[in-house]
Amino acid sequence: MGLAKFIYKNILGWKVKGDFSQDTVKKAVVIAVPHTSWHDFYMGILLRTMLDVKIGFIGKKELFKWPMGPIFKAMGGAPIDRTPGQDKVQSIANVFKDKEEFRLTIAPEGTRKKVDKLKTGFYYIALAAEVPIIMVAFDFGKKEQRISKPLYPSGNIDEDLALIHEFFKGAVGKVPEYSFTPDE
Repeated sequence: MGLAKFIYKNILGWKVKGDFSQDTVKKAVVIAVPHTSWHDFYMGILLRTMLDVKIGFIGKKELFKWPMGPIFKAMGGAPIDRTPGQDKVQSIANVFKDKEEFRLTIAPEGTRKKVDKLKTGFYYIALAAEVPIIMVAFDFGKKEQRISKPLYPSGNIDEDLALIHEFFKGAVGKVPEYSFTPDE
């Protein structure tokens, strides 16, 4: 934990605003935006290590092959088969029901390239699992990661997405031109 904090703050010069309220929120879908570079991965790992919070992630199954597969699994990663025709939302939501503590990070852009809309699977996973959404902005422009308070999905996706978009407004990714810019 000390080494992660030293690297995060002293070497990289980053700061964090907010926390995960680990004592009260044992289960959550954590969404990280913008996702523009592979650098987001180690910044997320540093953040969770520094804050001493357990957060897992999913990735395409191809990432979990040799040589990186065992490392990703040891870091809390789980492979997902992205073959069309599966109910991925419900299968991921079921993972929450089987665990006492589970926080899952998802990059709702679905790619590191520029997108106009967030994919909504994270929302439906949180709704089906009856867990809150915690937003984490990876703002390379300000060198800060902002963590929201838990947002419990209401079932009104338009209203909830407006709140989510507002939280991420202005966050600049490592590759600025790929940053998610919510509708004004």
